[in-house]
Amino acid sequence: MTVLSRQAGTHTLNEPLTDGEVLRIRNDFPILDQDVNGHPLVYLDSGATSQKPISVMEAEQEFYEQRNSAVHRGAHTLAVAATDVFEDARATVAAFIGAEGNELVWTQNATAGLNLIAYSFGNASVGAIPEQEKKFALTAGDEVLVTEMEHHANLIPWQELCRRTGATLRFIPVHDDGTLDMEAAATLLNERTKVFAFTHVSNVTGVINPVAELTSMAHAVGALVVLDACQSAPHLPLDVKALDVDFAVFSGHKMLGPTGIGGLYGRAELLDAMPPFLTGGSMITTVTMDQAQYLPAPQRFEAGTQSISQAVALAAAVNYLEETGMARIHDWEAALGQRLVSGLEAIEGIRVLGPASGIPRAGLASFEVAGVHAHDVGQYLDAAGIAVRVGHHCAQPLHRRLGLSASTRASAYLYNTRADVDAFLTAVAGVRGYFGVEVETTP
Repeated sequence: MTVLSRQAGTHTLNEPLTDGEVLRIRNDFPILDQDVNGHPLVYLDSGATSQKPISVMEAEQEFYEQRNSAVHRGAHTLAVAATDVFEDARATVAAFIGAEGNELVWTQNATAGLNLIAYSFGNASVGAIPEQEKKFALTAGDEVLVTEMEHHANLIPWQELCRRTGATLRFIPVHDDGTLDMEAAATLLNERTKVFAFTHVSNVTGVINPVAELTSMAHAVGALVVLDACQSAPHLPLDVKALDVDFAVFSGHKMLGPTGIGGLYGRAELLDAMPPFLTGGSMITTVTMDQAQYLPAPQRFEAGTQSISQAVALAAAVNYLEETGMARIHDWEAALGQRLVSGLEAIEGIRVLGPASGIPRAGLASFEVAGVHAHDVGQYLDAAGIAVRVGHHCAQPLHRRLGLSASTRASAYLYNTRADVDAFLTAVAGVRGYFGVEVETTP
């Protein structure tokens, strides 16, 4: 099959996406061409995991058919070929986020990347600390700062790090609309802050945080910045160098890639100074029965056999996104996000979480239906062929702050159309009637 043939000669990267082009894009995603429960599938759960284009699936299959071998080990032809495409994939994905190849560590997913950082910092906090590791070591009196909107993956590893080291975990609260309290941020960032970890885009409210401003504030007090880019890397242009973050993580399966592969960006001088997290083969230079010496980054953090075919497929996903144009994707999704929010706001008995319509947000919307549990909402929509996410979206503290235990989330991507959003809104409008729930009115 011809990779990305739908795009040849059809646009420039300065032109906005159109309904016609999005329909052509959909042809590259076979899973979307099916009926679910007797209705055409409307997939609005890309915030959880994205669908994969043909070119990505073909890239992984082609690796197994033509180049399958262990990387960085054998000297035979297949091993060399496998290593070449593996490292070419690293360079491709690193460039996609504005980094150098030696600044990208392959991980299983973003959660693994965040745990890698936290456990590496914990390893730097034990015993006699080498000089180059002191910047990462935490003790009692040090602070780790997060926000109230974090996904559990960017909260629990820091809770555990503080528990092990005696450091204190603090968080920046959010306003009622889910936006970050910047005045509180300015107060909480202080000379005791060693690490500031926060999300670029909230997976619940769609809030896009001012990364460059927050990073500048953190660096002014000497804190290291860890960015959760899970909901930004797939959806908007991301340049980690321009944002000046010290670390960033993302997951391949949310950006058209396969499962089992993600990335950790770290500034080269930081990665080379950090102690390893996992140890074993492929990340060492010399081993005796008493001790080991480790390779520089990124290999020092890649013990054992890596997700080779998945890395190759993720590079194909990145190529697909770049050929479509990340700015174009972001603009299209932002418009769909506004259509979602304004449409939900117009339905009686619906409370939308996060900023109101007209305020910039990512292409997702979480909401509450008065009198109907989110799980029931999800089941009703599924019966209409509409796939959404229900629950706390791995963000229980944020839901608790907003007065909920669960919500329903619709999240769009480059293959979604206005018609998808409209079908979703039509279905949501029928939820309360189906469950026989009336909205209480104020006398």
